[in-house]
Amino acid sequence: MAKTILAVDDSSSLRQMVAFSLKAAGYQVVEAVDGQDGLEKAKGTTVDLVLTDQNMPRMDGLQLIKHLRELQSYQKVPILMLTTESSDEMKAKGRAAGANGWLVKPFDPQRLIEVVKKVIG
Repeated sequence: MAKTILAVDDSSSLRQMVAFSLKAAGYQVVEAVDGQDGLEKAKGTTVDLVLTDQNMPRMDGLQLIKHLRELQSYQKVPILMLTTESSDEMKAKGRAAGANGWLVKPFDPQRLIEVVKKVIG
């Protein structure tokens, strides 16, 4: 059975590019338009990996990660940030919130697939 990835980003074009790349590599993708939507969808389904942007309306990526880590079913699920934010300070905040890794936009689709395969197979 295909592994499922929750892709959370307020940019529809970026979400489509991520979803297209991941689906082409054999993954199922659940899309969410912001952190709040992502949290609601995460509660309603089981995913193998969460890929989230940082800067979004309603709930940003760090808040989403903190909320997900509070849920029993998401304490061990890998979470990767996919964002334009690349400062060491922001990466430290991401790690503190519970992020397992960091990819900087614009991303290379092949690199994204490599990282995802390394993290969840």
